[in-house]
Amino acid sequence: MSDDTPQDPPEPEEGTEQVEPSEDAVAVTFGSIEPIEIQQEMEQSFLDYAMSVIVSRALPDARDGLKPVHRRILWAMHEAGLRPDRNHKKCATVVGDVLGKYHPHGDQSVYDALVRMGQDFSLRHPLIDPHGNFGSPSDPPAAYRYTECRLTALAMHMLADIDEDTVDFVPNFDGSTEEPTVLPSRFPNLLVNGSQGIAVGMATNIPPHNLGEVIDATVHLLEHPEATPDDLLEFVKGPDFPTGAQIMGRAGVVSAARTGRGSIKMRARAEIEEGPKGDRIVVTEIPYQTSVESIEEKIAELVNARVLEGIRELRNESSKGRPRLVIELKRDAPANVLLNNLYKHTPLQTSFAVNFVALVDGVPRTLNLADALRHYIEHQVEVITRRSRFRLAKAERRAHIVEGFLRALDLIDEIIAAIRASEDRAAAISTLQGEGFAFSEIQATEIVDMRLSTLTRLGRERLEEEMAQLRATIAELQAILNDDARLRAVIKDEITEIRDEFATDRRTTLEHDDGDLEIEDLIDDEEVVVVMTARGYIKTVAADVFRTQGRGGRGVAGAKLKDEDYITDLIHTSAHAFLLFFSNRGKVYRLKAHRIPMRDRTAQGLAIVNLLRLQPDEKIQTIIDTRDYESHRYLFFVTANGVVKKTLFNAYDSSRQDGLIAINLRDGDELVRVLATSDDDEILIVSEAGQGIRFSETDVRPMGRTASGVRGMRLREGDRVVGAAPIAEGLKLLTITDAGYGKRTEVDQFNLQGRGGQGVRSHKLHADRGRVVTGLLVADDDDVFLINDSGVVIRTGVDTISVQGRDATGVRVMNLDDDTRVAAVARVLGGEDDDADIDEAEVVDGAEGGTVDLSDGEAPPAEG
Repeated sequence: MSDDTPQDPPEPEEGTEQVEPSEDAVAVTFGSIEPIEIQQEMEQSFLDYAMSVIVSRALPDARDGLKPVHRRILWAMHEAGLRPDRNHKKCATVVGDVLGKYHPHGDQSVYDALVRMGQDFSLRHPLIDPHGNFGSPSDPPAAYRYTECRLTALAMHMLADIDEDTVDFVPNFDGSTEEPTVLPSRFPNLLVNGSQGIAVGMATNIPPHNLGEVIDATVHLLEHPEATPDDLLEFVKGPDFPTGAQIMGRAGVVSAARTGRGSIKMRARAEIEEGPKGDRIVVTEIPYQTSVESIEEKIAELVNARVLEGIRELRNESSKGRPRLVIELKRDAPANVLLNNLYKHTPLQTSFAVNFVALVDGVPRTLNLADALRHYIEHQVEVITRRSRFRLAKAERRAHIVEGFLRALDLIDEIIAAIRASEDRAAAISTLQGEGFAFSEIQATEIVDMRLSTLTRLGRERLEEEMAQLRATIAELQAILNDDARLRAVIKDEITEIRDEFATDRRTTLEHDDGDLEIEDLIDDEEVVVVMTARGYIKTVAADVFRTQGRGGRGVAGAKLKDEDYITDLIHTSAHAFLLFFSNRGKVYRLKAHRIPMRDRTAQGLAIVNLLRLQPDEKIQTIIDTRDYESHRYLFFVTANGVVKKTLFNAYDSSRQDGLIAINLRDGDELVRVLATSDDDEILIVSEAGQGIRFSETDVRPMGRTASGVRGMRLREGDRVVGAAPIAEGLKLLTITDAGYGKRTEVDQFNLQGRGGQGVRSHKLHADRGRVVTGLLVADDDDVFLINDSGVVIRTGVDTISVQGRDATGVRVMNLDDDTRVAAVARVLGGEDDDADIDEAEVVDGAEGGTVDLSDGEAPPAEG
């Protein structure tokens, strides 16, 4: 029944026996207890409970980004005076205050919420300064009787101006005190620190973001209220997790910004390094809300189940809150393949399911990026408006009092006489409000309480200065309240100050993901230099680092390399350009330059196996910049067995991660060099046995990508190609043998002939002078590196090596011990000079790390 009015009982049906109800039965039927259906009661009670959980416990407010328990913790600490400039206080005290005054729930739930606000691996910008063991991603915190806390400097901005009527207060659960319904929150905490919660029938999962980026987006929205989520993505690049790591692709980021929902792929930061017993994978940053221990446990489980093969040892080297997991691999294990399997099967790669749900006017709403910031700005408009009104009223009240003081000073004798004639204080106040004075009650009260020091001349000057300041303050506050643009400018100025003080660089980087074509939105197409070494380390360097120098300059150091290493490729390109990597196994890999990490000029770089899925015995022979396509229509392939092939440049337009077949190699053959040609070049090929052949590129017809090619040079048994290059004016052929002898030869001494022949002698060989290890076309002012098989490297100018005929045996270029041979020769590329304090005539011993002077830097006289 809907009211308490007794109603007549229904008439009994005819033929039924009437039974008089007892007194108890009458009380139940007609008393204050109403009979209702149990289904209706269950539905209503469950709905009430669900709404209580949603509003009062599980979901954050869109204005300050806090749930009630977090808000009450911060407010209780503020009331207790736990500011950043004061000592820490026991967490047990704070938990007790929150339970006793504001949040009558379990103490453990309050402590867990307090701890999370102090964990730098949970919040991007913690609001509580912890002291003691606040836990780790894998371990719980110590009990609250052992830990201490206080507010951080940033948390003070959450509570700033709360005593100036900026927010509403409501009675607490027992009416003994009051608590704020929302905090002023002078920065967008909901986006900066994120939030997670499970309610009844709904949940929220908001990732943390970078403070500087979010405030920049807020400022843009203040200036452009019609901005869309896509506009704001120019500022907010994506979530910025406190644990760093990587976000793969932009699809999930864009979806979350536009709709409030999306799946963001997170990946650990891992690099493949060379170890003494084989390669190893080193993990230095892990995905948000995972732990090194859980990753280690999962890897061990997969190794024991033989799902992962090739892992020799697993070692957790984490310390002082910095994760480091070292995965030692067996010798010849494919490191890149193993790393990809680790991403697939372990928490090294996880997803963050964004579900941007928050309370708007007490009602749960799914928000996009623009909606969230608009609600925050509306809150700030209200906060600044209420603060301005409060300050205006305070200033007007004080101005009214000061005005009374100034009038009183002009009538001071009459006022003193009136006060002395009054019977008591109340009579004096009444007299000053009466005829002849006409002060207000407030003015009269303040005048009666006025100190005698105010009567001095200095006192009057101070009052006049205060009055002028008050009038300026009143005018400014009225301007803020009357002009929305002025009010928004105040918000902008104050939030910008917070950004300048607390913003930090991004920790989470956004990386390219296969199939994600929007990566170009994240980077500028700037000029870069790609540097790769013989041992497979690669990096990009800003192009302006290698500055233009005059002839004869020393250059700059291009890299601090490990022993036995030297730069083999130096390519000037742009960040958006594709690079083609050709391996000795005849495969081609395509990679955009911006995916190669940018490092300092002297840094070593990243192992190429971190970027390309190379097999253990596979190495990169040539890097081709696709920007050469306009001037070079073809790619010309030369193999160790003398096979050549010419294919259109654009035949290699593919992004397969496992690489693409570039040339179909025959058994026992390998790719030596890939040349970018224009279809009318002349090619010079040099073999290990000292033969050389020069022929026109037009002798080789264009072929398909998977073709095997045709014979370019006929080799004797045991011979192989060691060098190939297109002929250019002003260059000479440099040949070096493994016994350390070398010479330069004019290219004109090689007559043009058809492809497929044995060629002519390019370097006369003797048993004691070894076999040719390289054939390079060099200019007179070039330098070259020579490295022997024991790790000794020398650098010499080619102008010190004699120019001789084709039948000459050369001069000694490198002195070798009886058991060592020259292993490789490479041209010194631009930007690869030694430091200024190393003389050009020095050699570096890779085994000992010392330096040895050459006698005079000149080659011995020509022989043969």
